[in-house]
Amino acid sequence: MQLLLHKTFHLKTKVFLITPPFTQLNTPYPATAYIKGFLNTKNITATQADLGIEVILKLFSEKGLKNLFQSNNPRCPERSRRATTENCQRIFALQDEYIKTIDSVIAFLQGKNPTLALQICQDDFLPQASRFAQLEELDWAFGIMGTQDKAKHLATLYLEDISDFIVECVDANFGFSRYAERLGRSANSFDELYLALQEEPTYVDEILISILKERIEAVQPELFLISVPFPGNLYSAFRSAQYVKKHYPNIKIAMGGGFPNTELRSLSDARVFEFFDYITLDDGETPIEELINALTSSVSSRAESRDEKQYKRTFLLEDGKVVYKNNSTRSDYKQSEVGTPDYSDLLLDKYISVIEIINPMHRMWSDGRWNKLTMAHGCYWGKCTFCDISLDYIKIYEPIAASLLCDRMEEMIAQTGQTGFHFVDEAAPPKLMLALALEILRRKLVVTWWTNIRFEKSFTSDLCLLLKTSGCIAVSGGLEVASNRLLKLIDKGVTVEQVAKVTRNFTEAGVMVHAYLMYGYPTQTVQETVDSLEMVRQLFGAGVLQSGFWHQFAMTAHSPVGMYPEKFGVVPTSPSFGGLGMVFANNDINYVDKTGINHDQFSFGLKKSLFNFMHGICFDYALQDWFDFKIPRTKIPLDFISNALEQEEDFNIKPTAKIVWLGGRPVVDYFTKSKKGNSWEMVALTFYDKKESFTIQTNKNQGEWLVEMLLEISVSKSKIYSFQEIKSDFEIHFDDFELFWYSKPISTLSQFGLLVL
Repeated sequence: MQLLLHKTFHLKTKVFLITPPFTQLNTPYPATAYIKGFLNTKNITATQADLGIEVILKLFSEKGLKNLFQSNNPRCPERSRRATTENCQRIFALQDEYIKTIDSVIAFLQGKNPTLALQICQDDFLPQASRFAQLEELDWAFGIMGTQDKAKHLATLYLEDISDFIVECVDANFGFSRYAERLGRSANSFDELYLALQEEPTYVDEILISILKERIEAVQPELFLISVPFPGNLYSAFRSAQYVKKHYPNIKIAMGGGFPNTELRSLSDARVFEFFDYITLDDGETPIEELINALTSSVSSRAESRDEKQYKRTFLLEDGKVVYKNNSTRSDYKQSEVGTPDYSDLLLDKYISVIEIINPMHRMWSDGRWNKLTMAHGCYWGKCTFCDISLDYIKIYEPIAASLLCDRMEEMIAQTGQTGFHFVDEAAPPKLMLALALEILRRKLVVTWWTNIRFEKSFTSDLCLLLKTSGCIAVSGGLEVASNRLLKLIDKGVTVEQVAKVTRNFTEAGVMVHAYLMYGYPTQTVQETVDSLEMVRQLFGAGVLQSGFWHQFAMTAHSPVGMYPEKFGVVPTSPSFGGLGMVFANNDINYVDKTGINHDQFSFGLKKSLFNFMHGICFDYALQDWFDFKIPRTKIPLDFISNALEQEEDFNIKPTAKIVWLGGRPVVDYFTKSKKGNSWEMVALTFYDKKESFTIQTNKNQGEWLVEMLLEISVSKSKIYSFQEIKSDFEIHFDDFELFWYSKPISTLSQFGLLVL
C-alpha cells in the first residue's frame, strides 16, 4: 500500500527547478535539464527555469532600461541621476540612445535580426562608452572577422557599458555571468552573506523576485529545487529561497549543485536553514527521489516518524541543529538509468550569443547554443593532486555506451532543434570518444561537438582525424605547469613532449586546442615558472596550440594537496568561521608555500604574453620583456618543442588495432601493363573526397580484393575489423601482407582516410 501511495504522490507532485542568476548568456546550465530528464523516468511532474537569462532579458529591454535610468534604489538614492564618473555620466546622458537600440540589439544577439549587423558595424549606430576604447588597440585582431562576428563583439561592448553603469550606479554586485560572487567565494563564514540578505533587495533582486513570483504562482510547486553551480549563483539562490520561504511557507526548498557539493560538505551553521529545508550533495537523482518519498510520508495516511524517513546525502535541521542524513539504502542510479536531459520549459530561442574576448575557447563558451551531455561520470584518470579526486563526482567513474549517447543526442536534437553538443566531462575517455565518433558517423548524424581531454598518447593522428570527421571541432586539456618535474608531482600522467605531439595531432586534423595552464603550484620555483612560459611560447610558436588560459593554483580541501599538505611543502592556515565557530563553506584553503615565493607577481606578465601568443605575435620577445621585475633566463633549449615534434613515432601496428575507411567506393578502371615482353592486368582506383580526387594503381587481383575490403571496413558498417582480421583475409588469397600494407598505394590511402585506431 505504501508503494502505491508513493507512486500516486509521484504522479501528482509538482517540482520546480531553477538555476538562479547568473551563469551563461548563450546557453542554459545543464543541471536542471539533467534532473528533469531523470524525473521524467519516474513520472514526476517538473518544471524548470533559468532565471538568469530571464532577469537579463527583463533588465536589458526598452522598459527595463527606462526603469533602470529612472531607478531610485534604496541603497543608492537618486544615484543613477548623479553618476560619479565621467563614463557613467556619458551613459546617463545617452540614455535615450540606449533605450532606442536595446531591443533590436538583443534580438540580433538572439539570432533573430541578422541584418542589423550591417548597422552595428557602422560607427554611428550604437552609443559608445569606455568599453569601446579597446577597439583602437584591438582593431588589428578583428580585421579578419566577418560582419556578424564583428557586430556581435561591438554589441557585447555595448552591453558591457550598460553593465558598468549598473555596477556603479545601481547594484555593485551585478555581473553577466555571476552575481555577488564575492559573497560566495571562499565564504568560510555565513556572516557577510547573512547580513546582506537582511538588507532591502537590490534593483536586480527586485527583478528576480518579480519573475520568481510569477513562476511560483503559475507552477504552484510542492518542492522547489535550486541548483547552485558556482559562487556567483549563491546570493541569488538565497534571495530566491528567502522570498519563497516568506510568502509560500508550505513549499519545501532544497539546494544542490556544484557549489554545495564542494563547499558545503562541513556545513554546521543553522542560519542556512532559515532559507532552505534541505541541502543535498553529489549526484542529485537519488537524494531528490528520497526527498519526495520523505515528503510523501508526511502527507500520507500512514505517516512515518521522523527517524524512519530515508535521506540520501542530505543536510537538514533537527532540534535546531544541522544534521547530515545518509540513511537511505537506495544506491545511486547508473548513468544508463537517469534518462535524457530535458530542456523543455527553458527559453531556448531567447539566449543571447556574445563575443567578449578573443580567446577562441572562451568565445565558444559564450557564443552559440550548446546541448550539454556527459560521456562518462567521473574521471577515468582520477589522480591529479590538485583535483577533488576524493569526491564522488570525480572518483566514481562510469562511462555511458556510445549507442546510448547517440540515442540521447538524437532525442535532444529533436527537442531543441540544436545540433551543437558540449560534453562536460572532467576528461573524456579516448576509447569512448572513438566509439562515439564511429557511432555518429554510422548514423550519419551531422553534429558539432567539443569536450575536455587529457593530452595522452592515445590521441594519435588517425584518432584525431576520426574525431574531426565526426564533428569534433575543439578540445581543451590541462597542460597545467609545463614542467616535467611538476607534471610528475601533479601525477598528470603526461610529459611536455607528449602534450606537444598530441596537440600537433589535433591541430593537423583541424581540431582547435585549448590548454589550461597553472602557475604557483607548491614547490614551484621562479625558474620553473619562467621555463613553463618558454614551453608555452614554443607550443604557440610551433602552431600546435591555438588557445590557452593561465590560472593560479588554489588548494582545495578534497584534493590530495589539501588533504596531505605536508607532502607538498605547504602549510595550511586556519580559516575564519562565523559566530560560535559555525561552518558555512569549507573548500578553498589558505596556505603558505614553504618556498616563500610570491606567485601573484607573475599573473600580469603570463596573461599578457599569452594574449599576444594567441594572436601569433611577439614570439621573438625576450621573456624578461613581459615582466617589470627581474627574472632568470630560461633553461629550456630554444628548439625543445620542435625537437619533440620531430621524434619518430612507433609505427608498429597492434593486431587488435581497428581499421576504418572514411572514404567511399572508388571508380575502377582496368588496364594492361607491359615490360620486356611480359604483360599483366592492373587496376586504377580513383577516389573522390569532398575536396579533391586521387588515383592509386595496383595489380588486378589485389586491387579487386582491396575494393571489397574497403567496403567491408567502411565507417558506415556496424562491424569493425581488426588489423589481424584484415591480414588473415588477405593471406587466404595472397602472400606477403606486410609488403602490400606498407606499399605506396596503401600509404596514399592512409593520407585520405584509411585509419588505424
